[in-house]
Amino acid sequence: MDNQETLNQAQAIQSLKATDVIRNDYVRQQFINVYNAIWKEGGEAAYEREAMYFNNQLRDSENLRKCTGMSVFFAFIDLAVRGLTLEPGAQALCYLLPRSYCIGKNAQGQNVYEKRCNLTISGYGELVLRAKAGQILHADNPVIVYEGDGFEFGEKDGRKYVNYCCRIPRQSNRIIACFLKITRPDGTVDYSVMTEHDWKRLSDFSAKANRYWDGHQWVEKANTLYSSLEGQIDTGFLKAKCIKHAFKTYPKIAIGKGTQLESEVIEENSQPETPFDPYGGMAGGGGPTPQEEKSFAAPADTSAGVTVGAAAGSDDCF
Repeated sequence: MDNQETLNQAQAIQSLKATDVIRNDYVRQQFINVYNAIWKEGGEAAYEREAMYFNNQLRDSENLRKCTGMSVFFAFIDLAVRGLTLEPGAQALCYLLPRSYCIGKNAQGQNVYEKRCNLTISGYGELVLRAKAGQILHADNPVIVYEGDGFEFGEKDGRKYVNYCCRIPRQSNRIIACFLKITRPDGTVDYSVMTEHDWKRLSDFSAKANRYWDGHQWVEKANTLYSSLEGQIDTGFLKAKCIKHAFKTYPKIAIGKGTQLESEVIEENSQPETPFDPYGGMAGGGGPTPQEEKSFAAPADTSAGVTVGAAAGSDDCF
């Protein structure tokens, strides 16, 4: 397409309702073309599968349905670029998250916001991407350590180690740590370990990030998953946090214009690893530029969306 045709198509997509974007003929063909160009085959089947999952999430969230047509387009095409799936489940690779972006000020000087759809890659999805990028060969499932289990970790001769023994029957329900074993492409092993101190620190960040005015005073309230398991952190939430924690020092991986990582290992100006523009020339603006770290909570816990303004909050918005 020439510049004018691209502009016209971009305006047409932006004018569509969020629920109408995916079944648009141009969007369908663009998804299939991009998928087949990168993954060689399977574009039509992938389109039908992901279109169903995508629209199911849109239908389940009023805030997602309020997102701009262009942001929905970006997020959908990114599924084809990265070869991920929106299939739901306990270890879902990604999900859709609505966020409000400040796009300027009105005549009264007040901020004006618009909702954008973001393809949000979970910790499990990040493992898939890092394996595809050649950074890791394999990662085991995170392991929860309880008080009374045999557990030690450290470093010897420049290599991290973990010694772990699960006590059966369990002596306590108190969670004291979580660890993840990663096998690198050269066969060496890396470990990521989180202790109670680590997630309590994140809980404090979460409380500050979610501070709100109740009409009388500022109230700080952390994500409920930090205490939803009889006062302890939810185990699924902790496992996802451990995956996030594991890649703090790993190289960043490229993601798409309509995508963000839960762990915020993000490269804002990244380009797809293909010699073409998967968005058909319509990537001039409107993509997300996340600045703060997000929760690993299930999509339902964030259905109200996230607001992004000029003053990004804290180090870690969990």
